[in-house]
Amino acid sequence: MQKILLFIDQLSTWVGQAFSFCIVVLTLHVSWEVFSRYALDAPRAWAFDFMIMMYGTLFMMAGAYALSKNSHVRGDVLYGFFRPRTQATLDLTLYIIFFIPGVFALTYAGYFYAADSWAIKETSNITYEGPPYYPFKTVIPLAGAILLAQGIVEIIRCVICLKQGEWPSRQVDVEEVDVDKLKEELHVKDEDIQKLDQYVVHKEPNR
Repeated sequence: MQKILLFIDQLSTWVGQAFSFCIVVLTLHVSWEVFSRYALDAPRAWAFDFMIMMYGTLFMMAGAYALSKNSHVRGDVLYGFFRPRTQATLDLTLYIIFFIPGVFALTYAGYFYAADSWAIKETSNITYEGPPYYPFKTVIPLAGAILLAQGIVEIIRCVICLKQGEWPSRQVDVEEVDVDKLKEELHVKDEDIQKLDQYVVHKEPNR
């Protein structure tokens, strides 16, 4: 079972990492558009539509990735003090009542939404000669399906936690820097940092 859970984690991670390059494309596109508009006086009418599609794709396809890493914003002022079984009970309840119906509705409705867009070869009506929207709208049911699969994995994790009393492992990707571990690896002590701080403060008035 754990291998299956980690496989879905890996799938969500791969999808999130693959679509993370949308931010690179978006950054280059916006930079060029600003240069083209103000330096060359040659703005492109479809630039705004492209920005919306890139950001929307990134936002949608990163949902399952964030869920697999337990990185979604959470009001955990009290949650962090709960025991694992209490956390699992709360999470399981919220997943069943809100998450599953909401994401299923997103996937189900998104499929027909995208199908209608493909049927009429929908294009943007925001700007003149707007780009096609139907490939972009296909992202909605695709992202919903991946997010739904990851949500089922999280529900299984809640059930395992209720049985075992502790959370099962999940795949690790990017983590915050462990300062203490970094100090240990670099053989740096707090005293060394304090001496460096004093040296910097002493040097600043002489600039």
